[in-house]
Amino acid sequence: MDAATLSRRTLRFVNVAHALDHFVLLIYPTAVLAIAAQTGLGYGELIGLATGAFVAFGLCSLPMGWLADRFGRRTMLSIFFFGYGLSCLGVASAASPTAFAVWLCVLGLASAIYHPVGSAMLVTHATRLGRDLGVNGVWGNAGAATASGVTALLASSLGWQAAFIAPGLLCLGCGAAFLALVPEDGEGSSSKVSGAPVIAVARPIPLLVVFAFAIIAGGMTFNITTIALPKVVDERVGAQLPLALIGSVATLVFAFGALTQLAMGRLIDRFSLPTLFLGLSILQPVGLGIAAVSTGLPLLAGLVLTMAALYGQVVINDAMVARYVPAAYRTRAYSVRYFLGFTASGFVVPMIAVLHDRGGFGLVLGIAASFGAVIFASAFGFFALTRAAAPRPLVPAE
Repeated sequence: MDAATLSRRTLRFVNVAHALDHFVLLIYPTAVLAIAAQTGLGYGELIGLATGAFVAFGLCSLPMGWLADRFGRRTMLSIFFFGYGLSCLGVASAASPTAFAVWLCVLGLASAIYHPVGSAMLVTHATRLGRDLGVNGVWGNAGAATASGVTALLASSLGWQAAFIAPGLLCLGCGAAFLALVPEDGEGSSSKVSGAPVIAVARPIPLLVVFAFAIIAGGMTFNITTIALPKVVDERVGAQLPLALIGSVATLVFAFGALTQLAMGRLIDRFSLPTLFLGLSILQPVGLGIAAVSTGLPLLAGLVLTMAALYGQVVINDAMVARYVPAAYRTRAYSVRYFLGFTASGFVVPMIAVLHDRGGFGLVLGIAASFGAVIFASAFGFFALTRAAAPRPLVPAE
């Protein structure tokens, strides 16, 4: 197979995998509303069962880059598809809190594969980095956006088990197609990525520190907002909304993130990453602050602003790794990037449960706004450090 065909096929499956990764991980936060109604268990208790999934999502990201270097990225992405499918069917079969916790943990383990492996595959096979990152981000956002609506529709019409069975079968089908149509990893179109150089910096250690703070705080705001969104809509937008309508409103809020990702993908090819990062970072504390003190339409406006900033930052941060890290180290760099972001944010689930019981979603969103302020401070630090000395190109990025 020629390199161009391999790259096109690989990018398609990487994009589908990104959509499934976010879709499946966000089934439970919506399905839990139907599970609670069926079992009589409280929201706090049930949402806490997903702690293992989100901790595994981050904690297990770290070794995935090493495993991909050892066994191949194609092998690891195929394991992602099949592992995700089987774990979805396992959750659907759960009949006790312990079974839910175990199968959700397995689901989180499978989900940890995508970001370090898929991001490295995308950068390797991209023809225009910013555009391809933006498109890939839209696929991930589409998965997150449709998770609430599709889950609510399936759970209300066919039962909550169907909300896991249908995507589980889809994942298994995608895994089989991926193995059949993508025969190797390949180097793809890496040499064509706009001839962009890896950017050198004068003070790499301080730059890494502020970037790490931005990643960790971004992971916290991302998980708080995406996990809590269906219940926030349920409590603070309109009382006694049917489950299907709650999911639809949540889907609408997620959809706005796609517009930002497309815009960021285009802007990355034209403007400085630190400048884009700084401009976007102010939106998270502002949006979360508005949402924390309001209800109804003002709350939705704050959530829309937040979601746009959240998904725009994902694209920018992935581009930073591609532009600042040499190709030989990128898979492991993506592993560390997602390890930092997802491991800390994995503890968001019990935090939401505790804060919700003590102060409702005003307190939950207020804490999220404080993490948004950390992101802005980190972005300002990153901007200042990169402006302190003019960067010089090292070697072509792949």
